[in-house]
Amino acid sequence: MARPRKTDAPNLGAPCNLTVGAIERLTCPPGKDQAFLRDAEGNGLRVRVSPTGAKTFVFEQRLRGKTIRRAIGAVSAWSIEKARAEAKRLSAMLDAGIDPRDLDREEAEAKAAAATARATLEATEAAKHAADAVTVGQAWERYIAERRPHWSERTYADHLRLAQAGGRHRLRGKGQTKPGPLAPLMRMRLIDVDGAAVEAWAKREAPARAARVRLALRLLKAFLRWAAAEPDLKDRVDSTAASTKKAREAAGKPSRNDVVLQREQLRLWFDSVARISNPTIAAYLQCLLLTGRRREQVMALRWGDVDFQWKTITMRDKTEGEVMVPLTPYMAHLMSSLPRRNEWIFSSIKAVSADPKNRKRRQRKRSGQKSPAPDGNTITLSLSGRLVEPSIAHRRACARADIHGLTLHGLRRSFATLSEWVETPAGIAAQIQGHAPQGVREQHYIRRPIDILRMWHEKIEAWMLDQAGVKFDAATAPAALHALAA
Repeated sequence: MARPRKTDAPNLGAPCNLTVGAIERLTCPPGKDQAFLRDAEGNGLRVRVSPTGAKTFVFEQRLRGKTIRRAIGAVSAWSIEKARAEAKRLSAMLDAGIDPRDLDREEAEAKAAAATARATLEATEAAKHAADAVTVGQAWERYIAERRPHWSERTYADHLRLAQAGGRHRLRGKGQTKPGPLAPLMRMRLIDVDGAAVEAWAKREAPARAARVRLALRLLKAFLRWAAAEPDLKDRVDSTAASTKKAREAAGKPSRNDVVLQREQLRLWFDSVARISNPTIAAYLQCLLLTGRRREQVMALRWGDVDFQWKTITMRDKTEGEVMVPLTPYMAHLMSSLPRRNEWIFSSIKAVSADPKNRKRRQRKRSGQKSPAPDGNTITLSLSGRLVEPSIAHRRACARADIHGLTLHGLRRSFATLSEWVETPAGIAAQIQGHAPQGVREQHYIRRPIDILRMWHEKIEAWMLDQAGVKFDAATAPAALHALAA
């Protein structure tokens, strides 16, 4: 038999001593998907060739009656010696009963597990980084949205106002709104708010507005306690940051205001209030004194809350929900004399928009007029359509009467004090004012009908009017309601 020439393609039917030249001459026979050239040294090493000419070292051997075939690598990347060494290693594994595919599967599973662990770690780190980046302002918005159903409108407004960034055009007056006391903390990361940060904040803010800072500190304390109970925030919040002694000391102690109307001041006060050109504010201030109620409760009265026939007022009480108090004759006269603009008894001209570029402002700008400053006598613009700030007019009325330091809340204290002149039982005066019952008898046994409250309430009102020199005859007083077109 003639010896094959070195330029001929290798015989695929017999083992071949693998050389670089033999591998280069290896071709795939026509009509086949692949062909194999066996190494004469054994150990299962083969060279696989495809119809495209791609050549790969392959290991092939039988294990437990089945053929195991495993690619080693491309001919261009592996030398013949390294491919033989890898084939010998795989052959030794098979001789020991070890299937390389099982090792590959275990290795793949280990790699997948490692990749999953890395992805989990990266996700955890990303979540931690995102949680660490949460600002006080972001958590604050979430807090007030969750707690708003449990708050009064005043409490909700306090949370918004104390944390506002400021810089908006004022609805009343000139200039822009100032940042709230909590505004500097809103920009901080929640994780950075500790006792030292709160103490430094209180020292900066308290000198200019100590009372607001004390309120802000109380709201901040409640907010931090809420955050400490949230699963995603509890590890990043110091719930005691606003409870340190130094922070309380920096905010200072509230000064007690004990100013009340004295009996001899009633005439001056009523005369000065009656001179307020805005009848809504004048009526409101007198009703505030004659009921002893909180300023917001009286300010929020609607026409539907007052029954002129049965002489009762339904009040929204912060401790008992809705309660009924008497409508005394002089208060009925004051309310019935007010214009009925909308649903509110103490109504105000409703502002179109809080936007400084509304039509009225644009008109004033074109005409060269300046925005009028509030004088305390004009009806205050309000988005709600009701009275919002009667304090200016009250302070000016008190100044005319030479009464100093009397606030709107001072009128509530004045009712409690002046009612003792007619020897009103303490429990009755407290119930008219909306104080929570004190003592076992008040809480569990005494249930006063509205007629008993009315009897004493009318005595208190009559005595105050007498001391003030107000001439009022309930039998002849007009009680007509005035309806105004919207």
